[in-house]
Amino acid sequence: MNTPFEMKNDADRIVYVKAVDVADLPDKLRSQAGDLEQIYAVHDASGQQLALVADRKLAFVLARENDYMPVTVH
Repeated sequence: MNTPFEMKNDADRIVYVKAVDVADLPDKLRSQAGDLEQIYAVHDASGQQLALVADRKLAFVLARENDYMPVTVH
Protein backbone atom coordinates (compact mmCIF):
# COMPACT_ATOMS: atom_id res chain seq x y z
CA MET A 1 0.00 0.00 0.00
CA ASN A 2 1.39 3.32 -1.05
CA THR A 3 -1.54 5.49 -0.08
CA PRO A 4 -0.41 8.94 1.07
CA PHE A 5 -1.34 9.69 4.65
CA GLU A 6 -0.93 13.07 6.27
CA MET A 7 0.65 12.63 9.69
CA LYS A 8 -0.58 15.11 12.25
CA ASN A 9 2.08 16.63 14.49
CA ASP A 10 0.92 15.38 17.90
CA ALA A 11 3.44 17.61 19.67
CA ASP A 12 1.20 20.55 18.79
CA ARG A 13 -1.68 18.84 20.59
CA ILE A 14 0.04 18.41 23.96
CA VAL A 15 -1.09 20.54 26.89
CA TYR A 16 0.41 20.70 30.34
CA VAL A 17 -1.61 20.50 33.55
CA LYS A 18 -0.14 21.91 36.72
CA ALA A 19 -1.38 22.65 40.21
CA VAL A 20 -1.56 26.31 41.19
CA ASP A 21 -1.92 27.62 44.73
CA VAL A 22 -4.90 29.95 44.93
CA ALA A 23 -2.84 32.23 47.22
CA ASP A 24 -0.52 32.90 44.24
CA LEU A 25 -3.33 34.13 41.98
CA PRO A 26 -4.32 37.77 41.39
CA ASP A 27 -7.01 39.07 43.76
CA LYS A 28 -9.79 38.88 41.15
CA LEU A 29 -9.16 35.20 40.45
CA ARG A 30 -8.55 34.38 44.10
CA SER A 31 -12.02 35.65 45.01
CA GLN A 32 -13.56 33.44 42.30
CA ALA A 33 -11.85 30.32 43.67
CA GLY A 34 -14.05 30.29 46.75
CA ASP A 35 -12.66 28.08 49.50
CA LEU A 36 -10.32 26.10 47.21
CA GLU A 37 -6.67 26.15 48.20
CA GLN A 38 -5.41 24.77 44.89
CA ILE A 39 -6.68 24.82 41.31
CA TYR A 40 -5.26 23.49 38.04
CA ALA A 41 -3.94 25.41 35.06
CA VAL A 42 -3.83 24.07 31.51
CA HIS A 43 -1.02 25.46 29.34
CA ASP A 44 -0.02 24.92 25.72
CA ALA A 45 3.51 24.02 24.63
CA SER A 46 4.54 27.69 24.45
CA GLY A 47 3.45 28.24 28.05
CA GLN A 48 0.28 30.19 27.30
CA GLN A 49 -2.42 29.52 29.88
CA LEU A 50 -5.52 28.11 28.24
CA ALA A 51 -7.72 27.43 31.26
CA LEU A 52 -8.01 27.37 35.05
CA VAL A 53 -10.21 24.66 36.53
CA ALA A 54 -11.19 23.45 39.98
CA ASP A 55 -9.62 19.99 39.90
CA ARG A 56 -7.09 17.83 38.07
CA LYS A 57 -9.64 15.41 36.66
CA LEU A 58 -11.61 18.27 35.12
CA ALA A 59 -8.41 19.66 33.54
CA PHE A 60 -7.75 16.32 31.84
CA VAL A 61 -11.36 15.95 30.68
CA LEU A 62 -11.37 19.49 29.29
CA ALA A 63 -8.14 18.88 27.39
CA ARG A 64 -9.30 15.58 25.91
CA GLU A 65 -12.69 17.00 24.90
CA ASN A 66 -10.78 19.58 22.87
CA ASP A 67 -8.54 16.97 21.20
CA TYR A 68 -5.47 17.73 23.30
CA MET A 69 -3.20 15.22 25.01
CA PRO A 70 -2.77 16.35 28.64
CA VAL A 71 0.36 15.63 30.65
CA THR A 72 1.10 16.55 34.24
CA VAL A 73 3.78 19.08 35.16
CA HIS A 74 5.36 18.58 38.57
